[in-house]
Amino acid sequence: MASRSVNKVILLGNLGKDAETKFTQGGTAVSNFTLATNRRWKDQASGEWKEETEWHRCVLWRSENRANYLLKGTPVYIEGRLQTRSWDDKQTGQKKYMTEVVANDLVLLGGRGEGGGDYQGGSRAASASAGNSFDQSVPEAEHAPASAAASGPITDEDIPF
Repeated sequence: MASRSVNKVILLGNLGKDAETKFTQGGTAVSNFTLATNRRWKDQASGEWKEETEWHRCVLWRSENRANYLLKGTPVYIEGRLQTRSWDDKQTGQKKYMTEVVANDLVLLGGRGEGGGDYQGGSRAASASAGNSFDQSVPEAEHAPASAAASGPITDEDIPF
């Protein structure tokens, strides 16, 4: 019987700081950032609500079209895999390890100029597997012409391309 394994991570959280984007010698953009996820629970002994924040190191390859949107506080949804790297620390001579999330898909959440919350407008998605595309599929209601708002919601037939 063949052995099977799964290495999949799904995270929904907020960026801890602006992404740091660098380019490889071949010109491929790679962005590194930290993502905060929160867990909230009720303490059984005291009855108090408690919360803890977990920080995740993330890397996104081919991030040319997304790097400018990866700003501190931005809520994002990430699917990816865990990867552990190792290196020898030159100062101590010890082997060091770092585990990070390598994002395959990244979706920006929240509206324009907002840090998150309920987003009623169009879909704003950026997917690493979609060939570096940045898709804004439906214009937001406040930016649509008044005639379109009066005639009802915008559908795919209303988009000219």
